[in-house]
Amino acid sequence: MGSRPVANRAKYMLRFLPDKAYIRLYYRAKFHRRCDLKHPETYNEKLNWLKLYDHRPEYSRMVDKYESKQYVADLIGEEYIVPTLGVWDTFDEIDFDALPQQFVLKCTHDSAGLAIVRDKDSFDRAAARENLTKSLKTNFYYSSREWPYKTVKPRILAEQYMEDSRFGELRDYKFFCFDGEPKVMYVVSGRLEHKTTLDYFDLDFHHLDIRQNYPNTSKKLEQPESFEQMKQLAHELSKGYPHIRVDFYEVNGAPYFGELTLYTFGGLEPFHPDRWDRVFGDWLVLPDKN
Repeated sequence: MGSRPVANRAKYMLRFLPDKAYIRLYYRAKFHRRCDLKHPETYNEKLNWLKLYDHRPEYSRMVDKYESKQYVADLIGEEYIVPTLGVWDTFDEIDFDALPQQFVLKCTHDSAGLAIVRDKDSFDRAAARENLTKSLKTNFYYSSREWPYKTVKPRILAEQYMEDSRFGELRDYKFFCFDGEPKVMYVVSGRLEHKTTLDYFDLDFHHLDIRQNYPNTSKKLEQPESFEQMKQLAHELSKGYPHIRVDFYEVNGAPYFGELTLYTFGGLEPFHPDRWDRVFGDWLVLPDKN
């Protein structure tokens, strides 16, 4: 039996643990050290503290890929929102005849349920149905105890297909904001080639020696045209909160909102080099317990 089925079975058995016990076990398995939740100092420790103690009611709406669109539009404007083509409770409700030749399907409550359709005629509908239906049955909360996802309604969202002609793909620009102040960001590229890379930059777009979960790209990444505008929008969307990662796309020089993320990699992904975990942690000032 392969390691993945064993790991999945172990994760299912552990789902019945209380949140704090689950987090401590999962954290030790990933970092090979204890997670200090009484006096957290690193970024990942503080993210796990926030999962346990910072429970603002609006967080569930903010992480819902459908509901967050109106939340963000009310703050910065509709012009930054990727157009919605439809939203459904099940895959079989989707009217594919009404959809354009290119579109994107994604689940509203997780990150695994995704289908990028560049040609509807050759689209593997059966594979997409299997993947999205499986995601609809999954409560993302149980994976890393990110509590806002516990009550997000699982649905399938169709969006307009977007691609930046400058790079021939849709890159993600993800800004780490602390009480409204963007401090650092990373770029995700290579997804269409199934060679996802992740590269950190400071806010002058100088590459940083950080690796996390994915390798760095071998390409030279150019600064997005709307970089300064993205920083200002990230400030507007994150002020008043201890920490939010604000994600954007850029399409032909125009920024578009991607999503709001409260716990990058669930607070369970080491930094390489490890010292960056402390650097990010110093930026994150925890609120009082709710």
